[in-house]
Amino acid sequence: MIAVIDNGICNLRSVTKALETVGGSPVVVRTPDELAAAGAHGLVLPGVGALRDCVASLRETGLAESVREWISADRPFLGVCLGMQALFERSEEGDIEGLGIFPGVVRHFELPPELKIPHMGWNSVRFVQELSPLQGELEPEGESFYFVHSYHCVPADPGLVLADCDYGGRFTAAIARGRCFATQFHPEKSQAKGLELYRNFAQLASVGVA
Repeated sequence: MIAVIDNGICNLRSVTKALETVGGSPVVVRTPDELAAAGAHGLVLPGVGALRDCVASLRETGLAESVREWISADRPFLGVCLGMQALFERSEEGDIEGLGIFPGVVRHFELPPELKIPHMGWNSVRFVQELSPLQGELEPEGESFYFVHSYHCVPADPGLVLADCDYGGRFTAAIARGRCFATQFHPEKSQAKGLELYRNFAQLASVGVA
């Protein structure tokens, strides 16, 4: 069972369908009580659009504290796009205060004129941590995933970076700490390789489940 947070600005259908495709049992949750009742073994925080709306929704529903507690307990967690950006202290997107789970900021791309913002489409991702369960059998270099974003995360601790990508310079494409993972790209839009990543997360969430 994997809980998927509905913060009102996420592509729930694509995420839940991807999890179902790889053998997961997703359940959509909107409140801490629903999360507790779900008895989930993994938690996914997706998001598209404006980070301000994503963080505001989490705080208003009380799920911000649920996410903090979940990650603090080292339970399997996966943030996607805004779900990754929300984990940091603040964002330049309106000087928004994030959840502050990890030190660092979310910065707007500063790129030469020939590179468009938002960064949109397929790009190659390089995994830089060894033996990550989220990576699994994915190739360390050269796997392509789908991105749509104008801001990128800059962790204060370089050791948090799970994968990076080159778009006018290398930026953080994914993070990992314990069993907490997050990706700037959209696995649910990344075809076979994205499904493989979701499968790896679902298998991690199932460890120790009778």
